[in-house]
Amino acid sequence: MEFLNQFIFGEGIAHSIFVLAMTIAVGTLLAKIKVGGISLGATWILFAGIVASHFGMQLHTDTLNFVRDFGLTLFVFSIGLQIGPSFFSSLRHGGVRQMWLSILTMIFGAVVAYLLFLATDTPLQTMVGVMDGAVANTPAMGATQQAFLDLKGIDDRTIPMGFAVAYPVGVMAVILAFMLLKAVLRIDINKERETLANKMAGNKLASKFSIEVTNEQMDGKSVGELRQIIARQFVISRISHDGNKAFIADASSKVHRGDKIFVVCAAEDKEAILAFLGREIEMLEEEWGEFEGELVSRRIVVTQPKINGKRFIDLRLRTKYGINITRVNRAGVDIIPHQGMELQLGDKVMVVGSEAAINEVSKLLGNSLKKLHEPHIFTLFIGIALGVLVGSIPLIDAPQPIKLGLAAGPMLMAIIIGRFGTHWHLITYTTLSANLMLREVGLAMFLASVGLASGSGFVDAVASGGYIWLLYALIIAVVPLLIVGIYARLRHKMDFFTIMGTLSGSMTNPISLNYANSMAGSDMPAISYATVYPLAMFLRVVIAQAMILMLM
Repeated sequence: MEFLNQFIFGEGIAHSIFVLAMTIAVGTLLAKIKVGGISLGATWILFAGIVASHFGMQLHTDTLNFVRDFGLTLFVFSIGLQIGPSFFSSLRHGGVRQMWLSILTMIFGAVVAYLLFLATDTPLQTMVGVMDGAVANTPAMGATQQAFLDLKGIDDRTIPMGFAVAYPVGVMAVILAFMLLKAVLRIDINKERETLANKMAGNKLASKFSIEVTNEQMDGKSVGELRQIIARQFVISRISHDGNKAFIADASSKVHRGDKIFVVCAAEDKEAILAFLGREIEMLEEEWGEFEGELVSRRIVVTQPKINGKRFIDLRLRTKYGINITRVNRAGVDIIPHQGMELQLGDKVMVVGSEAAINEVSKLLGNSLKKLHEPHIFTLFIGIALGVLVGSIPLIDAPQPIKLGLAAGPMLMAIIIGRFGTHWHLITYTTLSANLMLREVGLAMFLASVGLASGSGFVDAVASGGYIWLLYALIIAVVPLLIVGIYARLRHKMDFFTIMGTLSGSMTNPISLNYANSMAGSDMPAISYATVYPLAMFLRVVIAQAMILMLM
């Protein structure tokens, strides 16, 4: 009995591993609990750690600090690696308005939190912890702790305490804000769904259609000349002269009046292409089989490491093999290919050509799903090392140096590697399951260590006035959402589902996204969520650190 008591409440490596593992296991089990279909998820690990610590399961401070910081680094790096490919493209293309609304939401939230700090006797670092919980953003809380530690040289347990108290309110507050917006704006959900259906029908990322060429001025022009004249990004995949068998088009292929052609382009370019070439005809991609003769189309997965980072112009697939690339699917999104496009491991390339030619291209690109399941941990650890280095560099020379820290540094490096890693011949591809595993393990380690470090004073802190943090969290979460939601509807005439997706992404709240998707009856809100989420994840960390620096 004495052995068991010493093992659970004592100290040592075995004791530390046991307590951490049991805290995570219990928290994960509790995460399955749902109230009204909503669960707090991994946050239960934080609460499990608080309870364990409250009843005397203590770990050495250095051990807790290492587990916390390494877990946070794994968590934010995994997120950054996943969102990296879409981060910069989302800044360049579309969604600019949603991003500005997201930035406004985050700024208003920080302003509200600061005003509450001025109006109450709550320390600023505690209020920032409450703000992080109100927006359900764990990396921001980690950044807050790290920034305060760097600034003052000590930990403040009220930061994770405020986060733990505010988190459940933050999860529910976003849904409450959506309900209030629906009532205030008098939203008719059926009308919104009808608008959504029309929008989804007209805004596919890759539009595929057939054209009968009727414009005499385009008669005899080559595909290359047509691209210069129309000045749009498109692919003419196949051409059929006078109803004869189709052939693969290349830049030198001539297009004549009366030809049938199959085109792949961005949805917004479709009308311009039709205006130049002719009229759309009811001929689906599958029907081209009647004209193609020996041509086949196949989706080939890039799994050959040496292809990672190569451009189409370098590979010269069309010249060497007589095939045509109609589109590339990356992370579930169809992209219109171009000569300067860089291929990445995991890309799915749609190829049209003869059976023999496609087999050769398949050998070149890999097309071995087994290879995708091989782990590439070099990129992970060199990225983490560089991220920690970047996060430790003083950005401003002051008595107390200002740094990105262990949250923003690795996330920034992961985003850069996720987007530009192929330039340095780094394999950035990981399966979704592998990425989620790393992310969840890191998050679990972080939350467990934070809970175990905070539990000894949690009950006393709440009982002695910390319960008021619940109200602060509600105000910080709801007020910015109402202001920005009403502004987006009245000023920009946004549909309600886009507003909900944008606001959910701004709050980095997947639970509210699920609510929005269920109300929309589709995944449409997820599009705007994904547009703003990468920027929101990064700025939440930066804003939290910036507010702590006000204590200087």
